[in-house]
Amino acid sequence: MNGRVLRTELKRSAAPWAGVTVLGGALAFLCLIDGSWWRGTTRWTAQWTSMALLTRTTLAYLWPLAVGIGALQGLRDSRSRMTELLATAPRPAWRRAALPAGATAIALVSGFGLLVLWGGGQVALGDTTYTPVTWLPIALVGALALVAGAVFGMGVARALPSALTPPALAVICLLATVLLQQHSDEERPSGLAPNRLSQLSPATAEAREMLLTLSGAVHLGQTLWFLGLLATGFALLVAATRRARLLAPVPALAGAALALLVLPAAPRDTYVVDRAAAAPVCDGPVCVTEAHRSRLPELAPHGREALRLLHGVLGDEAPDTVREETALRAITAERELSADVVLADFDDPVLAGARGEGLTRALLAQGLVPNCSARSPRESGGRTELVAQSIAASWALGERDLTPLERYDADDPYAGQAWKEAEAVWDRLTALPPAEQRSRITEARAAALSCDYGQLEALNGGTSR
Repeated sequence: MNGRVLRTELKRSAAPWAGVTVLGGALAFLCLIDGSWWRGTTRWTAQWTSMALLTRTTLAYLWPLAVGIGALQGLRDSRSRMTELLATAPRPAWRRAALPAGATAIALVSGFGLLVLWGGGQVALGDTTYTPVTWLPIALVGALALVAGAVFGMGVARALPSALTPPALAVICLLATVLLQQHSDEERPSGLAPNRLSQLSPATAEAREMLLTLSGAVHLGQTLWFLGLLATGFALLVAATRRARLLAPVPALAGAALALLVLPAAPRDTYVVDRAAAAPVCDGPVCVTEAHRSRLPELAPHGREALRLLHGVLGDEAPDTVREETALRAITAERELSADVVLADFDDPVLAGARGEGLTRALLAQGLVPNCSARSPRESGGRTELVAQSIAASWALGERDLTPLERYDADDPYAGQAWKEAEAVWDRLTALPPAEQRSRITEARAAALSCDYGQLEALNGGTSR
C-alpha cells in the first residue's frame, strides 16, 4: 500500500520537479558558464575532491530552490482544502507526512546523485589516478542539505499556508546563502560572516587549491545542523496543535548549537590539506604529488634534462631537484623560492600548456629565472617575468633567435611592445662576450630569487631593483 502511494507521489506530485531542477540547474550552471571551474588543476572534472566541492558550490542557489519547491509541496493539502478531512482520518499524521516527504527526498537525492555521477564519470575518464574517499562526505552532506531544506520548506508551508510562503521562503534562504557564502580569494576560503556561522550554509567556496579539502569537523557539524533542520521540518509537517508547532523549532536550534560547538573557528581548520594527495611521488630527482602521479612519466625525463642543462650553465649553484609546488598561497601572493629546487606549478599557464621539448624549456626557464607570481595574469610584472624567462631559456639552449615561452597575440599592442623590447634585450645580450653573458644570467637569477622583479634590467645590463 505504502509503495503504491509512494509511486503515485513520484508520478503526480511536484516531487520529481525538485530532482529535475537540481540536476538541470547545476548542469546548466557548470556547462554553460565558462568559469574558473573549467581551468587549471582545480577544474571540477580534474579531481574527485574538486568535483565534490564544485557540486556543493552550486547549492548556493539550488538549496533555496529546493526549499521553495518543498514549500509548494507543503501547500498541497491547504490548496485542495483537505486539511480538516485528513485530520479526522485514523491514519497517524507522521505516516501521512512521510510519503510526500519521502518522495521529495528521493527525487532530490536522485537529481543530486546523477549530478555527482556525471561529474565523477568525467573525472574517471580523465588522467587522474588518485581516488580518495574524502570526497564522499562532501557529496553526502550536500544531499542531506537538499533533503533537509525541502522538508523544512514543507513544514513551514504547512504551518503558514499562504501562497506567499514558497517565494518568501526561497528568497530568505537565498539571502542567507549569499550572506554566509565563503569566498576563495585567499589561500583558504573565508567569508563576510564569522567562520563558524558561514559553515551553516550548504554551499562551499570554489576550489582554488587542488590539495584542499573539508575537515572532518566540518562534516560532523554540518550533519548535526541539517539533521536538526530536517527534524524541525518534519515536526512542523505533522504538528496538529499550537503547542507542537511552538516546540518544532527545538531540533533545529539544538542542531545549530551543537554544530557551532563542533565547527572550526578559523578557515585554516576548515579547509585543510589532504595529506594523502600531497604525498610526494618521485622518479629520481623529479617529484610530484600523489594527486598528479599520472604526470610523472612525462615530467621526469624532461625534468632530468632540464637539471642537466642547468648544471652546465650554473655549475655547483644549479638546483638538483624538480618538485611540484605544494605551498598554499593567495592567488596574487608571491612564491617561496629556493635556489636548490625547481618548483613545478601545474597552474602556471606556461607549464600547464607545455609538452615535449617545450616542457624541458619551461622547467629550464623556472630554474634559471624563477617567477614569483606564477598564477598572476600575464600583465605588467607577470609579462616581464615571462620575457626574462624566455631570454634565459633561449640563451641556455644555445639558440640563435629568441623563442617566447608562450604564444602571444600579435594584435595586442602591449604584448607586441613587450616582445619588441625583449628582442632588443636579446640582441644586446648575445652580442656580449660569453663571460659577460653568463654574469648577466647569474644577476637575473639572483633578482628573480629575491622577487624584486629586476630580472629584465639585469639581462639588459642595468642593476636590479
